[in-house]
Amino acid sequence: MTVWRIDAPGQTIALTTEGAVPRVIWWGPTLPADEDLAGLARAQVSDLTGGMLDRLPDLTLCPLPAADWHGQPGLIAAEADGRPLFPRLCFIRAEVGEGALHLVSGDQGLTLTHSFRAHPTGVIAMQARVEADRPIRLHWLAAPVLPVSQIDTEILDFSGKWLGELQLTRTPWTPGIRLREARTGRSGQEHPPWALLPAPGCTFTQGAARALHYAWSGGHRMIAEELPDGRRQVQFGHASGAHLAPARQFETAELLAAVSTQGLNGIGATFQRDMRDRVVTWPDPARPRPVHYNCWEAVYFNHDLATLFDIATRAAALGAERFVLDDGWFGRRDDDTSSLGDWRVDRRKWPQGLQPLITHVQSLGMRFGLWVEPEMVNPDSDLARAHPDWILGPADQTTGRNQMVLDMGRGDVRDHLFAMLDALLSSHDIDYLKWDHNRLLPVVDAAQTEGVYDLLDRLRAAHPGVEIESCASGGGRIDAGILARTQRVWLSDCIDPTERLRIQADAALLLPAAVTGSHVGAARAHTTGRVQPMSFRARVAALRHFGFEMDLRQLTEAEANTLAEVTRWWKSNRDWMMRATILRLDSPDPAVTTEVQLAEDGGRFLLAAGVAEMSRQILPRPICLTGLDPDARYELRLLNPEDAPPQSRGKSALQHGPVTLSGRALMSGGINLPVAWPSTLWMIEGVLVQKTGGTGLMAASASLRHT
Repeated sequence: MTVWRIDAPGQTIALTTEGAVPRVIWWGPTLPADEDLAGLARAQVSDLTGGMLDRLPDLTLCPLPAADWHGQPGLIAAEADGRPLFPRLCFIRAEVGEGALHLVSGDQGLTLTHSFRAHPTGVIAMQARVEADRPIRLHWLAAPVLPVSQIDTEILDFSGKWLGELQLTRTPWTPGIRLREARTGRSGQEHPPWALLPAPGCTFTQGAARALHYAWSGGHRMIAEELPDGRRQVQFGHASGAHLAPARQFETAELLAAVSTQGLNGIGATFQRDMRDRVVTWPDPARPRPVHYNCWEAVYFNHDLATLFDIATRAAALGAERFVLDDGWFGRRDDDTSSLGDWRVDRRKWPQGLQPLITHVQSLGMRFGLWVEPEMVNPDSDLARAHPDWILGPADQTTGRNQMVLDMGRGDVRDHLFAMLDALLSSHDIDYLKWDHNRLLPVVDAAQTEGVYDLLDRLRAAHPGVEIESCASGGGRIDAGILARTQRVWLSDCIDPTERLRIQADAALLLPAAVTGSHVGAARAHTTGRVQPMSFRARVAALRHFGFEMDLRQLTEAEANTLAEVTRWWKSNRDWMMRATILRLDSPDPAVTTEVQLAEDGGRFLLAAGVAEMSRQILPRPICLTGLDPDARYELRLLNPEDAPPQSRGKSALQHGPVTLSGRALMSGGINLPVAWPSTLWMIEGVLVQKTGGTGLMAASASLRHT
C-alpha cells in the first residue's frame, strides 16, 4: 500500500493505492503530522454481506465500470468511430513536488493524471487530464472524485434567476443521484458550480463543513450520489458532451476544495481570501478600489454629450472616481436590436468620438470605463452580414435579447475581436471594461469558454493596466475561471437594496468585497418598482465594491447629501474593508440579514444589520457577533441613529453614544439594536480598545477613521 497526503492551511487530503487508480481516504480538517495513513486506510475497509460482489469496489479518483464500479463513472469515452471504451486503469507513478502531487494511471493507450496543489490561502486545487495515443471522443471526465461523509445530512448549493441570483438550496442526502447540469454555456444563474457539504448542526458561525467550487465559466455538471451500500461521492466536470470533436488530450477545470471547523463562515473566509489574494490578478494592487459611476439606468441608449457632461460633473461632486459609459456608444445602437459586433464609435451620437467625454471625465479627477459585449452579434449588424459563418449554432436558431453568439472556438473570430478591442483600448485612455454576456449558448461547447479565456488573456497581456468586470445578464458568469482574468463581477442586474442585501450575503460564501460590484440605484428600483430611502440604498451598496447608477439630476438635496456622506465614509474605510473577511451571522430574526466585516488584524469591524421586512415580534432580537477575541474589549458606535423611525422611543444604548463590551459578551449575549422600519440598514462600527496580553490589559492601536 502506498499513501500520500497534501496539506493546505486548515485541511488535509490523504490518498492511497494498491495498484489501481488512487483513492481518497481522508478529506477534512488537518490531520496530525504523524498520522498513520496506512492505518487510516485499513480502518476504512468495510465488511461484506449478501447481495454484493465478493469485493467492495473502490471509490477512486475516477471510478470506472471495468473496476466493478456500479455507480456513476468518472470517465466516459469512446474511440473516434464511436465504439465505447472501458479502460481498466492501473496506477503508474507519483510525481511529488513542493505543495503539489500528480498521480498517473494508464491502460489501453490512455493516461489519466490527477493533480493536487495546495495553496497558502487554504484551498487545494485539483484537476484531471486524460491523454490518448490516438484521437478519442470524450463524453464525460470528472475532476478528482472525492468521498463525502455518510454522517452529513444535506447538500447546499445555489439556484437562481435573472434579478434573483445565488439562492441557497438545501437538499437532503438520499439514496440515488442529485444531478445538476448547466448547459447554457456559462456558470449561470440557474445553478452555478459550487456545493457546500455541512455536517449536522452546522450554521454560519459554528460546526464543520466542506465545499467544492468548479473554476469553469462554461457548461458544467455536478453529480452527488449515494450508493446502495451508503457510500457517497461528488463529481464536478464540464457539461456532458461539451467536447464536440475527437482529440488526444482533454482536461477538467480546477476543482477548488475548502474545509471549515468554524461553520459556513470558515468556507466563506477561505474562498474570499483565495479569490482576492491568489485567483485575481490586480492591475495595480496598491490602488484603492475606486468608487464607480455607471450611466446605464440614467440614460440607457440615449447618449447625449451635454447630458453626460452634466451627469459626470455631478458624479464627481458626489465622490465618484470612475465613470462608465454603458451600452449604446457603437454602431447604430439605439436599442438592443442592432449593432452588436460593430465595435466602432457611432458618429451620429459622438461626432467627435469618445474623446470629449473622456477628457471631461478626466478633468474631474475620474477615470473612464466602457461597456462591451464582444462574444455577441446582432443579426442586424455589419459583422453578421459579412460573416454569417462566424455565428455559433444553426442559422434559424431563436435569438436571445435579439442577439446570437459568435463562435469563440474559431481563431479568426478571436483575432478579429482582439484587433477591434486592441484598437479601441490603444486609441482611448480606458482603464476599465464592463464585459457583458447576455445570450445563452445554442449548443454546449467547451471550446467557446476556452476561446473566451484566450481572448481575455491576450487583451490582459496587451493592456495590463485595464480592469475588466464580468457581467452576464447580471450574475450569470461568476466563478474562479473568469476571475482569473477579471477583477470584478456584477452580482445582479437588480440593484434594489432589499434584493441585493440577500444576494450579497449569500455571495460572501465565495466572493470577497473587493470584487463584488454593488451600486446605489434610483429611489424607485428599475427592476422591482420598490421605493426605498437613500440611506438604505447607499448603505447596502457600501458593504461591497461601492458605486452608484442612477440619474443624478433627479436627486433631492437631502438624497445627495446622504449619498455624499456614505461615499466619504466608504472611501475613508475602504482600505481595510476591501481586505476584511465577511462573516454571516446566525440571525434569530428571519426579517434581518446580518454580517460582520472583520479587519485582517482583528482590530476593527463593521456590523451590518439589514431589515428587509416586518419582524414577527415587537422588539428587535439581540444580534450575536462572531470572530471576535472573547477576552478583548470593543467600543461600538452606531453610524446612522438618524434612521430610527418615530416609533423608536426607548433608550437603546447605541442610540445615545458608544457602548464598550467584551468580545465574549458580544458573541454570547449579543447587542440590542434600535427598532427599525423595513428598508433600514444599521451600521455599527466596532474598534478593539483593550486586549488581554501577557501582563494584563493593554490598549490597542486600531481606530476607525470618521468623516
